[in-house]
This record gives sequence, C-alpha cells and structure tokens, in this order.
Amino acid sequence: MGEVYVDFFQLGKGLAPKMRLGGIIHAARGLWACGIPFAVAAICPSYLIQEATDYLHAHGCTEFIWLGEISNSPNVVFISDVTEVGHQGYEELLRERKSVSMLEVGNQLEKFEQVVVFPGKFSLSTLSELLRSNADVTMDIAYGVESFLELECFKDRIQTIVISTSSDLFGALGGKSLDPLMEAARSANASYLLLKENRGGSRLINLIEGGVEEIQATLGATVNSVGVGDVYAAVVAALAPIGVNEATWRGAQAATRYAQTTYPDDLRRDVQRDLKLPMELVRSLGGVSLPWHERTAFNIYLAAPDFSYIDKHELDEAVSALEYHNFNVRRPVQENGEVARPADIHTLREVYNKDLALLEKCDVVFAVPLEKDPGTLVEIGYALKSRTPVITYDPRCENKNTMVMAGSEVFSDSLGECLNGLFSCLSKLRSTKK
Repeated sequence: MGEVYVDFFQLGKGLAPKMRLGGIIHAARGLWACGIPFAVAAICPSYLIQEATDYLHAHGCTEFIWLGEISNSPNVVFISDVTEVGHQGYEELLRERKSVSMLEVGNQLEKFEQVVVFPGKFSLSTLSELLRSNADVTMDIAYGVESFLELECFKDRIQTIVISTSSDLFGALGGKSLDPLMEAARSANASYLLLKENRGGSRLINLIEGGVEEIQATLGATVNSVGVGDVYAAVVAALAPIGVNEATWRGAQAATRYAQTTYPDDLRRDVQRDLKLPMELVRSLGGVSLPWHERTAFNIYLAAPDFSYIDKHELDEAVSALEYHNFNVRRPVQENGEVARPADIHTLREVYNKDLALLEKCDVVFAVPLEKDPGTLVEIGYALKSRTPVITYDPRCENKNTMVMAGSEVFSDSLGECLNGLFSCLSKLRSTKK
C-alpha cells in the first residue's frame, strides 16, 4: 500500500535521462522477482492507472485497487544521483500543490492478512480503518512519517517497523542513540525494528524477547540505489511467516540484487538463484557489518589538499559522503590550521608535528591526492609504512603510481568504490576488536 510515482533519472555524463514507474512499484518488482504473489492498493493520479495496472499485472500482481487519487501534482520525482554515494537528490514536482482524496473501496482490503505500508501524503488513520483488525502490518517509515504518534491508529497490528538511517525521523530519534528509537517502536507495540544502515548492513531488533540479528551487506558496483529499501521491506513482510530472521536475510538478498540492475528479467533470474541457497550458507558467506552508532569510534584521517585556495569540489563531495554515513572524519588542515605562505620553518614543523600526531591516532587514511599533491603522497607513504590501511580516491586519474595503487586497500577514481572499500576495511577492523 502506498503511492505510485514516475521516477525521472538524470544520469549525467552524456547519458540520456531515464523514466520508469516508482514508489510502491519498486516493492512490486522485488516480490515478482522472488516469485511471491501480491496485490497492490495504490494512491496515484488517474493518468497513471492504466500504465500501472498493465505493468503490475505483467509482473505478478493478482489484484489492483485504486485507493486514492492525487490531484494538482503529476507525482513525478526528479532523481539526480542513483549510484555513487548512496544519498540521492530527490525533487518531487509540485509537491506543495499535491493533494490526496481517498476513494471508497468498501471491504476490499479486509481479506488481506499480511500488509506492507509505505506512508506518503495520505491519511494513515483512514487507511487503518480499511484493514482487518488482526492484519500483520509491516510499516516502512523511512519517509512519510514525522512522528510515531502517526502510527497510533495501527497499534496492536504492527509486526515490524522498518526505518533507514537516511530518514529524518531516524536522525531525530536514533541518530545519537538507538534507545529512543527502540522505545518509540515499543510504544507502537511493534514486535520488530528493522534498521537499514546502507552499506553497513542492517539490524533486526527483537523488541519483545530482546536480541539483535546483524544482516551483513554484500557490496559491489551499484547500478541503482532507488527503491532498494522498498524491495527489502516488501520481501521481509511477505516471507515473515517462515520466521522474521530468515525473512530479513532473504529480503537483503533481493535488495542487493535490485541495486545491481534495472532490468527486471535479470533481477528475477539472479534473485531466484540466490533464494535457492540454504540459509546456513547465506549466513556464512560474510559481508560488511558496520552499525551506524559504531562508526564514530573509528578515526578517519583525510589526506588531501584541503586548502581554501584551490578547486577541490571532488574532495568536498567525498567529505559530504563520509559525513552522511556518520564517519568521524579528521581533517588536519581544518583542525591544525592552514599555513599561510610563505611560512618560516618553525611554523611548518609545528603544523607537521600536529598533523603527524593526528595521523598516528587514526585507524584508516582516506586519501584524495588532487593535483599530485606532495603532502598527500607523503601522508600515504607514512601510513603504508605504519601499516595503517589506506583508501585512495583519485578522481582526476593523476596518481596511477605503483606504490600508491599497490599499497592502497582500494585505489579508484570512483567515489562509490572507495566508500565500499572504507566500509569493508572498517568492518574488518570492527570484527578484530570484538
């Protein structure tokens, strides 16, 4: 249940824009890929009805219910980044003008025992009145919910609450500590809280019996990051009867594959293969587990020409991505000062000693050697000699040197690859400290 959108992707780099149905259609694709029959209760503009029904019926949908009409907005979302750093720029056209009118659907929804809800700009209270009183509801509140008070109408029916670290609600309640978020989820009488932590994996928290299941992330090239979380939530909800823990692992498998292609047939083929793997093998394959709240325990030294007087937009983008993922970025130029030139040798040595002391305190070096900056290359060399892991992001392809490339844990001109490398590196460090 939720809204149907049109996703408009601005791919950049000379590539033609792409459009496809989005919103709950992402979840539908994931269920179809898993071979799970499903029905859709959709809120969308009338002009999308035929397109949505035709598409859904071709992809496993057993019933389409038009639940609400959207007026004054085409429900088109402009998406500016779908691959690299994992935090897209979303712009919904005419969002201020948008209005929703719920339609009369009688008792059509009362027959469904398992329901997954993706909130939007519509009344959850009205929606709750249409469902059977004993329905098992999975509520994905990554977006569309500003307060847990909005979930009161679903009390005693919520099995799992799904939330993402990219959610504003997570930032308000759980960004510093998980306790307030868990307390709020318990107040909604939820049995489970599923926290999606992007490249760091996810955690399934049993709110009744206690205990945390860590689901590791499998990192690779990300072709598309839009709708991945929706697929995760939908598959977890659908497979919950086999056990929520196993359902969550299977949901993670489907979500991983969804991030790797935009071709439905390829998605279905790969997901079907993955789901045949025994659960014991899936758990043993390994991957990345780096919980949000543990990331700040690691100091990441930024080796880069972080100066005010140069063009460093690639560096600024990298820092923004690192901070978005809750990493503790130590920036020597910012912390120890930018040396004015010319400078005497005493000033240079003072800053050098401070920078070196900071580097020695750090767990990992994230290097961005713009313009073959000699200071950055020295810092890389010092870190390698000290056995400190180095991730080198070379956006301008200026540093393809044997020592730098072979010495780095990851060397790439792709920020996404370097972020994956950092997550993997810190996940390994975390496992050795347990």
